[in-house]
Amino acid sequence: MAHRHGPPPSPSEGTLRLPEPLRRIVAAVVGLFVVATLVGLVVMWPPPTPRDRSAGLGTPVDLIEATVTAAPVVPCRSALPGVALVCRDVTARLDSGPEKGQTTILDITESPDQPTLRGGDKVILGRAADPGVPVAYFFSDYQRRTPLLALGLLFAVAVVALARWRGAAALLGLGVSLLVIVRFVLPAILAGESALGAAVVGSALIALVIIYLAHGVSARTTTAVVGTLLALALTALLAVAFVAATKLTGLSSEEGTYLRGVLGSSVNLRGMLLAGIVIGGLGVLNDVTITQASAVWEIYLANPAVSASDLYRSAMRIGRDHIASTVDTLVLAYAGAALPLFVIFTVADRRLGDVVTGEIVAQEIVQTLVGSLGLIAAVPITTWLACGLVTRSVRGPAAGPGLEAQPSS
Repeated sequence: MAHRHGPPPSPSEGTLRLPEPLRRIVAAVVGLFVVATLVGLVVMWPPPTPRDRSAGLGTPVDLIEATVTAAPVVPCRSALPGVALVCRDVTARLDSGPEKGQTTILDITESPDQPTLRGGDKVILGRAADPGVPVAYFFSDYQRRTPLLALGLLFAVAVVALARWRGAAALLGLGVSLLVIVRFVLPAILAGESALGAAVVGSALIALVIIYLAHGVSARTTTAVVGTLLALALTALLAVAFVAATKLTGLSSEEGTYLRGVLGSSVNLRGMLLAGIVIGGLGVLNDVTITQASAVWEIYLANPAVSASDLYRSAMRIGRDHIASTVDTLVLAYAGAALPLFVIFTVADRRLGDVVTGEIVAQEIVQTLVGSLGLIAAVPITTWLACGLVTRSVRGPAAGPGLEAQPSS
């Protein structure tokens, strides 16, 4: 990494820009990533063959919105002689479906594993209709659309209020991420493509879109993009190695068992586990690489006379603090999500070694640690790239769109 000698330029001399030869090299590297991603999309794009939603799932079930109008406590009608059970005789008005406006009655036993329905509750009922059998309704879930929309709106307003147009661009990038997963990654997996390959291609596309969309096209963000993609590739390689070494099957979860029962051997649960590790690590990688690239640029702008080695050491001090807090966040986030599971193991008086090496917990350990290793690698990779670019940048008048080292805010 080179260091430019001489008196530091004043901020009024213009923006930092990469020399033209270096701009071409950086553009060519990013172009290779873009082409590889587009080729992967074309090759793995799933055919437009609609799947029968009832295939392998038994009787089709429609979800019907309803409102509980009454829920008195009564003796259970189906209780065995001598067995005193208490039920709620739930009357619900159907708000959608073929019988909209009519009412139905649900007999729900009062127990810890059953919901306590009350008048006014908005619920979702399952509607099962076998040919030649009367329509039957059963409680499926509560309606949560309104509070979730309110929470989402509050989140969007807070993001835009603080980050302004960058926040709006980040929200748009979030929408693009979900679209890529729903319209490409999942259909490709169901079409029989490699789950890991689909996840890597989809994650590369997401990284390219969300970073440039939220932060603009510049040498700073391009550094973050390249650092993210390199760390993502390392994460995928580590995932393949350690999932194979620990012989994880993907069958430890109820979802995996259910998918294997419905789709049979056509679904590769180990591949889906690998895909989950790659996609799960992408969000944190994006955060770390953007932070490191910005740290390098800001340190250099504050002291253009700093040497490349000192710049690297200063930025790495920031990166170490970021990594330390992020790794704690990843571990504690899993511990919080898996708290009921840990309580079960505690009640069962299982030894710590048995708990950790069992597939249920081992799978999460591999996911967390492999993702953390990719995260750790992203810091020196991005910092080295950023130092190499910013110390070779020159000051000049702002030009049109391109790889300016310091984008205007």
